[in-house]
Amino acid sequence: MRTKGLVSDRRKGGHRNHRQLAAEGEALRDAASDADAGERTGPGAERYAIELAQRPAGLGKRGIDHRQQAFRMRLTRALIAQGARVVAVERDERAIAALAEIAERYPGRLEVIAGDALAFDPRPHLTAPARVVANLPYNIATALLVQWLTAEPWPPWYDRLVLMFQREVALRITAAPGSKAYGRLSVLAGWRSMARMLFDIAPSAFVPPPKVTSSLVELVPRPEPLACASRTLQRVTEAAFGQRRKMLRQRLKSLGVDPIDLLGKAGIAPTARAEDIPVEGFVALARAFEP
Repeated sequence: MRTKGLVSDRRKGGHRNHRQLAAEGEALRDAASDADAGERTGPGAERYAIELAQRPAGLGKRGIDHRQQAFRMRLTRALIAQGARVVAVERDERAIAALAEIAERYPGRLEVIAGDALAFDPRPHLTAPARVVANLPYNIATALLVQWLTAEPWPPWYDRLVLMFQREVALRITAAPGSKAYGRLSVLAGWRSMARMLFDIAPSAFVPPPKVTSSLVELVPRPEPLACASRTLQRVTEAAFGQRRKMLRQRLKSLGVDPIDLLGKAGIAPTARAEDIPVEGFVALARAFEP
Protein backbone atom coordinates (compact mmCIF):
# COMPACT_ATOMS: atom_id res chain seq x y z
CA MET A 1 0.00 0.00 0.00
CA ARG A 2 1.28 3.46 -0.88
CA THR A 3 2.14 5.90 1.87
CA LYS A 4 0.88 9.47 1.60
CA GLY A 5 2.14 12.73 3.04
CA LEU A 6 1.70 16.46 3.85
CA VAL A 7 4.25 19.14 4.93
CA SER A 8 3.85 22.06 7.42
CA ASP A 9 5.97 24.97 8.66
CA ARG A 10 4.53 27.42 11.20
CA ARG A 11 6.23 30.83 11.04
CA LYS A 12 5.98 34.05 12.96
CA GLY A 13 3.55 36.61 11.59
CA GLY A 14 0.42 36.27 9.53
CA HIS A 15 -3.31 36.48 10.12
CA ARG A 16 -5.34 33.51 11.29
CA ASN A 17 -8.55 32.80 13.24
CA HIS A 18 -11.18 30.14 13.75
CA ARG A 19 -13.12 30.99 10.59
CA GLN A 20 -10.02 30.65 8.45
CA LEU A 21 -9.10 27.42 10.18
CA ALA A 22 -12.57 26.05 9.57
CA ALA A 23 -12.25 26.89 5.88
CA GLU A 24 -8.79 25.33 5.82
CA GLY A 25 -10.09 22.26 7.57
CA GLU A 26 -12.67 21.60 4.85
CA ALA A 27 -10.15 22.22 2.07
CA LEU A 28 -7.53 20.05 3.70
CA ARG A 29 -9.97 17.24 4.37
CA ASP A 30 -10.95 17.24 0.69
CA ALA A 31 -7.36 17.48 -0.50
CA ALA A 32 -6.09 14.83 1.87
CA SER A 33 -8.80 12.30 1.21
CA ASP A 34 -10.10 12.58 -2.36
CA ALA A 35 -7.27 10.72 -4.07
CA ASP A 36 -7.00 8.23 -1.25
CA ALA A 37 -10.63 7.13 -1.09
CA GLY A 38 -9.98 3.98 -3.04
CA GLU A 39 -6.68 3.16 -1.37
CA ARG A 40 -7.43 3.18 2.34
CA THR A 41 -8.69 -0.24 3.29
CA GLY A 42 -8.47 -0.24 7.06
CA PRO A 43 -6.68 0.99 10.17
CA GLY A 44 -3.33 -0.01 8.71
CA ALA A 45 -3.67 2.35 5.75
CA GLU A 46 -1.45 5.30 6.70
CA ARG A 47 -0.62 8.63 5.06
CA TYR A 48 2.16 11.05 5.88
CA ALA A 49 1.51 14.78 6.25
CA ILE A 50 3.89 17.73 6.40
CA GLU A 51 1.80 20.69 7.49
CA LEU A 52 2.73 24.34 6.89
CA ALA A 53 0.80 27.12 8.60
CA GLN A 54 1.14 30.66 9.86
CA ARG A 55 1.22 31.79 13.47
CA PRO A 56 -1.93 33.64 14.60
CA ALA A 57 -1.76 37.41 14.73
CA GLY A 58 -1.95 39.47 17.90
CA LEU A 59 0.52 37.58 20.03
CA GLY A 60 1.94 39.75 22.78
CA LYS A 61 4.82 39.28 25.17
CA ARG A 62 2.78 36.81 27.15
CA GLY A 63 2.68 34.51 24.17
CA ILE A 64 -0.24 32.41 23.00
CA ASP A 65 -3.45 32.37 25.01
CA HIS A 66 -5.48 29.17 25.25
CA ARG A 67 -8.03 30.19 22.62
CA GLN A 68 -5.40 31.17 20.05
CA GLN A 69 -3.47 28.01 20.77
CA ALA A 70 -6.58 25.91 20.18
CA PHE A 71 -7.18 27.66 16.86
CA ARG A 72 -3.65 27.24 15.58
CA MET A 73 -3.52 23.53 16.44
CA ARG A 74 -6.85 22.79 14.78
CA LEU A 75 -5.19 22.19 11.42
CA THR A 76 -2.80 19.65 12.92
CA ARG A 77 -5.64 17.83 14.66
CA ALA A 78 -7.74 17.81 11.47
CA LEU A 79 -4.96 16.17 9.49
CA ILE A 80 -4.40 13.54 12.16
CA ALA A 81 -8.15 12.88 12.30
CA GLN A 82 -8.07 12.15 8.57
CA GLY A 83 -5.58 9.37 9.18
CA ALA A 84 -2.41 11.24 8.26
CA ARG A 85 0.87 10.95 10.09
CA VAL A 86 1.88 14.61 10.39
CA VAL A 87 5.41 15.97 10.24
CA ALA A 88 5.24 19.56 11.57
CA VAL A 89 8.19 21.89 10.91
CA GLU A 90 8.10 24.58 13.59
CA ARG A 91 10.29 27.59 14.48
CA ASP A 92 8.33 29.03 17.43
CA GLU A 93 9.29 27.40 20.74
CA ARG A 94 5.87 28.16 22.22
CA ALA A 95 4.14 26.33 19.39
CA ILE A 96 6.56 23.42 19.68
CA ALA A 97 5.39 22.91 23.26
CA ALA A 98 1.75 22.93 22.16
CA LEU A 99 2.49 20.48 19.36
CA ALA A 100 4.23 18.21 21.84
CA GLU A 101 0.95 17.94 23.77
CA ILE A 102 -0.84 16.81 20.60
CA ALA A 103 1.93 14.32 19.85
CA GLU A 104 1.49 12.87 23.34
CA ARG A 105 -2.25 12.53 22.79
CA TYR A 106 -1.79 10.81 19.41
CA PRO A 107 1.20 8.48 19.81
CA GLY A 108 3.00 7.82 16.54
CA ARG A 109 0.85 10.28 14.56
CA LEU A 110 2.82 13.54 14.90
CA GLU A 111 6.52 14.25 14.50
CA VAL A 112 7.65 17.78 15.38
CA ILE A 113 10.76 19.19 13.69
CA ALA A 114 12.28 22.38 15.11
CA GLY A 115 13.57 24.16 12.03
CA ASP A 116 13.01 26.23 8.90
CA ALA A 117 10.91 24.87 6.02
CA LEU A 118 13.26 26.39 3.42
CA ALA A 119 16.17 24.37 4.81
CA PHE A 120 14.17 21.25 5.72
CA ASP A 121 14.52 18.05 3.69
CA PRO A 122 11.37 16.02 4.39
CA ARG A 123 12.45 12.88 2.54
CA PRO A 124 14.17 11.15 5.47
CA HIS A 125 10.96 11.59 7.48
CA LEU A 126 8.52 10.25 4.88
CA THR A 127 7.71 7.28 2.75
CA ALA A 128 7.04 8.64 -0.75
CA PRO A 129 4.79 9.68 -2.29
CA ALA A 130 3.88 12.31 0.28
CA ARG A 131 1.43 15.20 0.13
CA VAL A 132 1.93 18.88 0.96
CA VAL A 133 -1.12 20.74 2.26
CA ALA A 134 -0.30 24.18 3.57
CA ASN A 135 -1.32 27.67 4.51
CA LEU A 136 2.03 29.05 3.38
CA PRO A 137 3.74 32.00 5.05
CA TYR A 138 3.34 34.49 2.22
CA ASN A 139 6.86 35.90 2.54
CA ILE A 140 8.42 32.56 1.54
CA ALA A 141 5.55 30.99 -0.43
CA THR A 142 7.07 31.46 -3.88
CA ALA A 143 10.52 30.29 -2.76
CA LEU A 144 9.05 27.11 -1.28
CA LEU A 145 6.99 26.42 -4.40
CA VAL A 146 10.00 26.83 -6.70
CA GLN A 147 11.99 24.54 -4.42
CA TRP A 148 9.32 21.83 -4.67
CA LEU A 149 8.85 22.26 -8.44
CA THR A 150 12.57 21.89 -9.11
CA ALA A 151 13.06 18.88 -6.85
CA GLU A 152 15.27 16.10 -8.15
CA PRO A 153 14.83 13.32 -9.02
CA TRP A 154 11.47 13.62 -10.76
CA PRO A 155 8.72 12.46 -10.18
CA PRO A 156 9.17 14.07 -6.75
CA TRP A 157 8.64 12.76 -3.24
CA TYR A 158 5.12 14.25 -3.12
CA ASP A 159 2.04 13.36 -5.16
CA ARG A 160 0.19 16.66 -4.74
CA LEU A 161 0.59 20.21 -3.44
CA VAL A 162 -2.46 21.99 -2.01
CA LEU A 163 -1.24 25.46 -1.04
CA MET A 164 -2.67 28.80 0.04
CA PHE A 165 -1.25 31.94 -1.61
CA GLN A 166 -2.17 35.56 -2.04
CA ARG A 167 -4.62 35.61 -4.95
CA GLU A 168 -2.22 37.61 -7.10
CA VAL A 169 0.41 34.88 -6.76
CA ALA A 170 -2.18 32.14 -7.32
CA LEU A 171 -3.19 33.79 -10.60
CA ARG A 172 0.44 33.86 -11.71
CA ILE A 173 0.87 30.18 -10.92
CA THR A 174 -2.19 29.09 -12.90
CA ALA A 175 -2.07 31.68 -15.72
CA ALA A 176 -2.26 30.62 -19.38
CA PRO A 177 -0.16 32.07 -22.23
CA GLY A 178 -1.53 35.36 -23.51
CA SER A 179 -2.91 36.45 -20.15
CA LYS A 180 -1.66 39.43 -18.15
CA ALA A 181 -0.62 37.24 -15.21
CA TYR A 182 1.42 34.79 -17.32
CA GLY A 183 5.09 34.82 -16.36
CA ARG A 184 8.07 32.89 -15.02
CA LEU A 185 6.10 31.19 -12.24
CA SER A 186 3.38 30.14 -14.70
CA VAL A 187 5.97 28.48 -16.96
CA LEU A 188 7.71 26.66 -14.13
CA ALA A 189 4.42 25.43 -12.63
CA GLY A 190 3.03 24.40 -16.01
CA TRP A 191 6.23 22.62 -16.97
CA ARG A 192 6.24 20.13 -14.12
CA SER A 193 2.69 20.17 -12.80
CA MET A 194 -0.98 20.54 -13.60
CA ALA A 195 -2.06 23.58 -11.58
CA ARG A 196 -5.54 24.87 -10.86
CA MET A 197 -7.15 27.32 -8.46
CA LEU A 198 -9.65 25.67 -6.11
CA PHE A 199 -11.32 28.69 -4.47
CA ASP A 200 -10.74 32.11 -2.92
CA ILE A 201 -10.74 32.97 0.78
CA ALA A 202 -11.99 36.46 1.62
CA PRO A 203 -10.07 38.87 3.87
CA SER A 204 -12.97 38.69 6.34
CA ALA A 205 -11.86 35.16 7.23
CA PHE A 206 -8.76 36.61 8.93
CA VAL A 207 -8.25 38.71 12.05
CA PRO A 208 -7.21 41.39 11.48
CA PRO A 209 -8.39 41.25 7.83
CA PRO A 210 -5.52 41.70 5.36
CA LYS A 211 -5.77 43.92 2.29
CA VAL A 212 -5.55 40.95 -0.09
CA THR A 213 -7.67 37.93 -0.96
CA SER A 214 -6.16 34.48 -0.54
CA SER A 215 -6.58 31.52 -2.87
CA LEU A 216 -6.08 27.78 -2.58
CA VAL A 217 -4.10 26.18 -5.44
CA GLU A 218 -3.65 22.52 -6.30
CA LEU A 219 -0.58 21.32 -8.19
CA VAL A 220 -0.32 17.69 -9.33
CA PRO A 221 3.13 16.64 -10.61
CA ARG A 222 3.36 15.60 -14.25
CA PRO A 223 4.81 12.08 -14.31
CA GLU A 224 6.83 12.80 -17.47
CA PRO A 225 7.38 16.54 -18.02
CA LEU A 226 9.24 17.70 -21.12
CA ALA A 227 12.95 17.00 -20.72
CA CYS A 228 14.79 20.13 -19.68
CA ALA A 229 17.31 21.32 -17.07
CA SER A 230 15.41 23.32 -14.45
CA ARG A 231 18.27 25.80 -13.90
CA THR A 232 18.44 26.51 -17.62
CA LEU A 233 14.70 26.98 -17.87
CA GLN A 234 14.74 29.38 -14.93
CA ARG A 235 17.55 31.39 -16.48
CA VAL A 236 15.79 31.60 -19.85
CA THR A 237 12.46 32.64 -18.34
CA GLU A 238 14.19 35.22 -16.15
CA ALA A 239 15.63 36.85 -19.26
CA ALA A 240 12.44 36.48 -21.29
CA PHE A 241 10.16 38.11 -18.73
CA GLY A 242 12.67 40.69 -17.52
CA GLN A 243 11.32 43.46 -19.77
CA ARG A 244 7.72 42.65 -20.57
CA ARG A 245 7.16 45.27 -23.28
CA LYS A 246 10.04 44.14 -25.50
CA MET A 247 10.21 41.37 -28.07
CA LEU A 248 12.16 38.22 -27.25
CA ARG A 249 14.95 39.15 -29.65
CA GLN A 250 15.70 42.07 -27.33
CA ARG A 251 15.06 40.37 -24.02
CA LEU A 252 17.26 37.33 -24.68
CA LYS A 253 20.40 39.41 -25.31
CA SER A 254 21.10 39.21 -21.57
CA LEU A 255 21.88 35.49 -22.01
CA GLY A 256 25.09 36.39 -23.84
CA VAL A 257 24.23 34.57 -27.07
CA ASP A 258 22.81 35.59 -30.45
CA PRO A 259 19.05 35.80 -29.70
CA ILE A 260 18.05 35.43 -33.36
CA ASP A 261 20.01 32.18 -33.64
CA LEU A 262 18.63 30.93 -30.32
CA LEU A 263 15.04 31.68 -31.33
CA GLY A 264 15.58 30.02 -34.69
CA LYS A 265 16.81 26.81 -33.07
CA ALA A 266 13.71 26.82 -30.84
CA GLY A 267 11.35 27.50 -33.74
CA ILE A 268 10.13 30.82 -32.32
CA ALA A 269 9.66 34.04 -34.30
CA PRO A 270 12.06 36.88 -33.33
CA THR A 271 9.08 39.22 -33.00
CA ALA A 272 7.34 37.00 -30.45
CA ARG A 273 6.75 38.21 -26.91
CA ALA A 274 7.29 36.05 -23.82
CA GLU A 275 3.67 36.47 -22.72
CA ASP A 276 2.49 34.54 -25.79
CA ILE A 277 4.95 31.63 -25.69
CA PRO A 278 3.59 28.36 -24.22
CA VAL A 279 5.55 26.15 -21.86
CA GLU A 280 6.67 23.96 -24.76
CA GLY A 281 8.28 26.98 -26.41
CA PHE A 282 10.27 27.88 -23.31
CA VAL A 283 11.44 24.29 -22.95
CA ALA A 284 12.62 24.43 -26.59
CA LEU A 285 14.48 27.68 -25.82
CA ALA A 286 16.13 26.13 -22.77
CA ARG A 287 17.24 23.11 -24.77
CA ALA A 288 18.65 25.34 -27.50
CA PHE A 289 20.52 27.40 -24.91
CA GLU A 290 22.08 24.41 -23.18
CA PRO A 291 25.74 23.75 -24.17
